[in-house]
Amino acid sequence: MTVAAAESGTGSRGISSLWNRQLDTYPDTGPRMLYLAITVLATVTLYYELYVGGSVSTLFLPKLHMTFTFYVYTVAISNLIGAFGSLFAGLTDRLGRTNLVVAGLIITGVFVEFIIPLSTSKWEFTIFGFFVGVVEGICLVATPALIRDFSPQVGRATAMGFWTAGPVLGSLVVATVATNTIGANPSTSFWTHEYHICGVVGLIVAVVALIGLKELSPGLRDQLMVTMQDRTLIEARAKGIDVEASLRNPWRQLLKLDVIVSATGIAIFLLVYYTLVGFGLLYYATVFGFSTKDANGLLNWSWGFNVIAVIGCGFLSDKVRVRKPFMVVGGVGSAIMMVIYLSQAHHPTTGYYKLAILAAILSFALGIAYVPWMASFTETVESHNPALTATGLAIWGWIIRVVVFASTMILPSVISSMNPLVTYGTSLKAVVAQYPTQVAALSTIHPDTLAALKAHPTDSKTDAAAIGQIAAGLHVSPSKALSDLIAISKLPASATATLSHAPAVEKAAAENPGKWQNWYWICFGGMIFFLLTVPLMRGRWTTAKAKEDEAAHEAMVQAEMAKMGLTANA
Repeated sequence: MTVAAAESGTGSRGISSLWNRQLDTYPDTGPRMLYLAITVLATVTLYYELYVGGSVSTLFLPKLHMTFTFYVYTVAISNLIGAFGSLFAGLTDRLGRTNLVVAGLIITGVFVEFIIPLSTSKWEFTIFGFFVGVVEGICLVATPALIRDFSPQVGRATAMGFWTAGPVLGSLVVATVATNTIGANPSTSFWTHEYHICGVVGLIVAVVALIGLKELSPGLRDQLMVTMQDRTLIEARAKGIDVEASLRNPWRQLLKLDVIVSATGIAIFLLVYYTLVGFGLLYYATVFGFSTKDANGLLNWSWGFNVIAVIGCGFLSDKVRVRKPFMVVGGVGSAIMMVIYLSQAHHPTTGYYKLAILAAILSFALGIAYVPWMASFTETVESHNPALTATGLAIWGWIIRVVVFASTMILPSVISSMNPLVTYGTSLKAVVAQYPTQVAALSTIHPDTLAALKAHPTDSKTDAAAIGQIAAGLHVSPSKALSDLIAISKLPASATATLSHAPAVEKAAAENPGKWQNWYWICFGGMIFFLLTVPLMRGRWTTAKAKEDEAAHEAMVQAEMAKMGLTANA
């Protein structure tokens, strides 16, 4: 019997192809690249929609009267909800992948464009955001499962590099769009503008995926494919494979030490990445004083260099046929750069470009470790049962989101200084900019004198004391000090109320760098733990051993094809 190369079939034609998306034969290179490209595009878009809030957090927090602690807990709970979305996506081993991805794109596009921007309170914003978090948790599993299905193990890291670029490119798109569309001093209401841009993009990509995205039939995707030369054998096996048997007791088959511990290791390793995504803007704004525009510009450096790393290292890992050495190099490099990066928190005058370069190198090192890990993890799952790839990725997706939930719940207690800075910092800067003379004069008045002025505003003795303090503190004449005191008395009540929080903001600003350093030391510990989990994973340490495994597999394939009377695809 000879199996010739076949055209990839959709299994259905016409309007029904919009939901019946299964391919009956393994696609040729052109269509396969198209499906991989649409999957990556969908991933970029979903993460763009998930992360867009990070580019305007300094605007919507005061606008929606949301404290930093409330915002952090919102992010944490969204991750927890998304974790169970990831578990649900494990069903794609039975139900397929593409319809979940397409439906997810439509839902998130509608929410980001039409629903979330209507939020007028922190509770509306939070609840609407939870829906996006659930969908993203599902797609976190479905999209890499599609990447695995369309990429043999030889070439897996390159494909996973492009998938991994999805979340990072999502972050890069967020920062790039924000840098180019947010002015120097935007109003707090401007946050909805970024959501509208994102929503339009999301809906366009949803249409592209609806029309163009396909997936392999269960018989094809449930097998191990090491090289493209396995295609003939896989298509022949697919005709007689017992899909139900291969999917029986999926959790029992994959709840193994190597799967669970390695997934936990990468989740903790990526704490610094999720910190940058969710709170990088606030870190740069509150520690270094950068504007919303410039802080987004700094994040551009991180995401740009990370994209280069994940694609380039994916290609190199496939070229030399190993994963673990890249994980170790990336893990060690990340740990070293983490120490250098966190040390800058006590140097708030660090220049823009120095900070950008440090962040870029750190992100590059993270990418070196992460992409080979993704390839190795799918290969580790395949070593247990290739039919349960989505179930393995569901375990990974659940663990990573639970870890992010737990760490995010801890973050406010570690960085307790953020509440005054986020709640009052922006409005305090605005008042200082609007009333510089009055603020300067106020700073010279002794707190006891200031309290007496508030209690007895017409007391001449207290007025005289205040005038003397202003004159001495600003080195001005008594008459000028008197005019300053009169100007202070005419400050709007809202401005006076805001200025009353100045001591708390100043105290928080002094403590803030050290608090952030403590958090980044926790991230450093996660990197060390990750390095200890590398030996558990599938894969060789040297190219020579990896090529020996590949040759042995090829010999096995040829022997099995000979028994079945098959010849390779032309």
